[in-house]
Amino acid sequence: MQKPKSLIFAVTIALAFGLTACSKSESTDVASASCAKADLATVTSGKLTIATGEPAYYPWVIDDKPETGEGFEGAVAYAVAKQLGYTNDEVVWVRTTFDGAVTPGEKNFDFNLQQFSITADRSKVVDFSSPYYTAPQAIVSYKGSKIAGKTSIADLKSAKLGAAVGTTSLDAIEKQIGIKPQVFNDNASGVTALKNGQIDGLVVDLPTAFYLSGVEVKDGLIVGQLPSTGAGDQFGLLLSKGSKLTKCVTGAVDAITADGTLAAITDKWLATDAGAPVLKP
Repeated sequence: MQKPKSLIFAVTIALAFGLTACSKSESTDVASASCAKADLATVTSGKLTIATGEPAYYPWVIDDKPETGEGFEGAVAYAVAKQLGYTNDEVVWVRTTFDGAVTPGEKNFDFNLQQFSITADRSKVVDFSSPYYTAPQAIVSYKGSKIAGKTSIADLKSAKLGAAVGTTSLDAIEKQIGIKPQVFNDNASGVTALKNGQIDGLVVDLPTAFYLSGVEVKDGLIVGQLPSTGAGDQFGLLLSKGSKLTKCVTGAVDAITADGTLAAITDKWLATDAGAPVLKP
């Protein structure tokens, strides 16, 4: 299981944005675009060019090889491509920086996925598909702790759990687990308390949990994910502003969501295989 230190990029990125607007004609073109493969205005005719980070990390992409389709985002990319009518050998992969992808301007890809949270500011300069992932809350602990190996929320009623002040993680402890949390000024303070044995587990969003358990906490582990409440940080496929593909890519994401494909991918790469099972009620 690859858990490199550079995974921190997924949870600690500060961005600055310029402002551009989609013209009325661009909006009309997008709304009327055909989603037949032959009509898709891709970067390269007959090919679908997909971008990811340089490098790309576990569990989003395995061994930095998105072309294998191994890893959550690698699998999502090929599922969307298939829905749009492209075979695996018609997919071309390119690499971008995170910052470069979310700034205005022409893109060398049809869509990009590297855990881009959908925000109002970013939506001013790029397009997003509908969400393909909503980050749930998860509990980080360590081997040999009081809660290591627990499989249900009921098992956590007597645990000492903490979270950073003002976060949805804090709300999750109170509302979903039903216990009084220990409150920290930030996640760093919570990690220190966990290392010192002052708490049994720290609740954070799942991408942060992968980083903390793999890098910051010795013998770290993810006890489990809290059942999704539908709220949380949402990731979308990123496209250039006013892209004629936005409607079609969004439709593809909606289709793999509706038919259960996305749920199966999520369970495999962000739960079962990733060592982050969903806790039972």
